[in-house]
Amino acid sequence: MMDKDAIRATIAARAAKELHDGDVVNLGIGIPTEVTKYLPEGVTIFLQSENGIIGTGATPGPDASDLRYYTDAGRGPATVAPYGAYIDSATSFSLIRGGHIDVTMLGALEVDQQGNLANWIIPGIKFMGMGGAMDLVNGAKKVIVTMEHTVKGAPKILEDCYLPLTGEKCVNMIITEMGVMTIGEDGITLTEINPQYTVEDIQAVTEAKLIISPDLKPMC
Repeated sequence: MMDKDAIRATIAARAAKELHDGDVVNLGIGIPTEVTKYLPEGVTIFLQSENGIIGTGATPGPDASDLRYYTDAGRGPATVAPYGAYIDSATSFSLIRGGHIDVTMLGALEVDQQGNLANWIIPGIKFMGMGGAMDLVNGAKKVIVTMEHTVKGAPKILEDCYLPLTGEKCVNMIITEMGVMTIGEDGITLTEINPQYTVEDIQAVTEAKLIISPDLKPMC
């Protein structure tokens, strides 16, 4: 049984392999923020933060100077890389809506076999708002969901989402601690499997019927 830290590390490390040198990338709150720790050697990406940074730098340490006005999308302190810049909100969302983001990685409450995504609210629970997620899942060239496979043992990969949608038919890939899945017209295809699990293990905690790739390989 994997603990929370091992789950996050497994997902983030695999997700990092989807990024290529020169990609413009938006990383959402949660597991996606861990992805930069695992970038392959020689790969440089340009991190875009929808609240006004292109070329987000490393997370500042506790002894950093005054960073009250420099925050990432999760309202945490942020820095700008030497090649980066601060941009206004209109420019930031022009990048997103104009199709200039190569990859966005987000967490999810639910994903279904049509590629629908629900990740912003549970009815009846107060929340600060959708943020830039709705724009990102419709504007980015590739949408990758990085999330734990279940929540309290219940499936998160469903036949149909029950929660309010962030975007329709927008998810291209799902990466969990159990495997890697792609979404196409026929549904969800399991392409890579964590050797700690079997296909039967994964299907047992997945509501949607999985298509098993004939080229299924170990997740690494």
